Amino acid sequence: MALMNLLEAINHTLDQQLTLNDDVVLFGEDVGLAGGVFRTTADLQKKHGEKRVFDTPISEAAIIGSAIGMAVGGLRPVAEIQFSGFLFPGYNELVTHAARMRNRSRGRWFLPMVVRMPYGGGVRALEHHSESLETLIAHIPGLKLVIPSTPYDAKGLLTAAIKDNDPVVFMEPKRIYRAFRQEVPEEEYEIPLGKARIVRPGSRITVVAWGAMVRETENALKLLGDADAELIDLRTIAPFDKETIIDSVKKTGRILIVHEAVKSFGPAAEIIASVNEEVFYHLEVPPARLTGFDITVPLARGEHYHMVDPKRIAREIKRMLSLKA
Repeated sequence: MALMNLLEAINHTLDQQLTLNDDVVLFGEDVGLAGGVFRTTADLQKKHGEKRVFDTPISEAAIIGSAIGMAVGGLRPVAEIQFSGFLFPGYNELVTHAARMRNRSRGRWFLPMVVRMPYGGGVRALEHHSESLETLIAHIPGLKLVIPSTPYDAKGLLTAAIKDNDPVVFMEPKRIYRAFRQEVPEEEYEIPLGKARIVRPGSRITVVAWGAMVRETENALKLLGDADAELIDLRTIAPFDKETIIDSVKKTGRILIVHEAVKSFGPAAEIIASVNEEVFYHLEVPPARLTGFDITVPLARGEHYHMVDPKRIAREIKRMLSLKA
């Protein structure tokens, strides 16, 4: 076991997979020589060489297009988009080709590729650096979307993503890259994609979150003290673990979804729709969502007012618990 933060766990996992599997290659803008903007790939080029870990031009279309070609050719590419807000020039390649290759070939071809990208706010960056674009990925059939919330999960989920035979988008909540450390096994292990984690059990309300919002929700529950909330870390957004959520709502009768992405047409709406379809008559109060506002993430100090924080989460949980069935 070793103490690692989220960033270190990702670096360790990439290093391990490059060592264990000669088909794994790692590339993106500043990934090689500089070791990435946040240093998630630090020293990997030095250790594994320029043919396995390399820099690319500033072209997201070329990065994702190259990953598709490599995957078709038998490699397991791990491509990095420097920030999730830079995805759009490569979105066509991701949606038009990566997501459709298995269906297009009627199952004869598959694409074992991962696209990594930091996402979300919390670092007061300029625009295009703080977006939460889960919906744009989760809406596309053929793509899997994974978001870790802890160093332990980051390693297990990233290992599973690299070994998966279909394209996986791995979004990394950069605001918690260095937020805390956790003991992580140094040996290889996988966490199955599509399976949520019950962070803490409870019986009065179900709270679903992912990424940095899991930690924010944990802090909110500390403020409340006796909320008796069941906190679920979704981990995989697409396909999401509907069964774990449904089982929890049957027990609690209340559900709150917390995410950084804007509210309208966000992931919370899909989860609430599924709850209404499956267990409507188990609900004691209307489902609720606590999200970013329907605006572009404000610059610099204005970001603070946009972000979902423990106080906002605590207020909403308290409000929902006060409602009578």
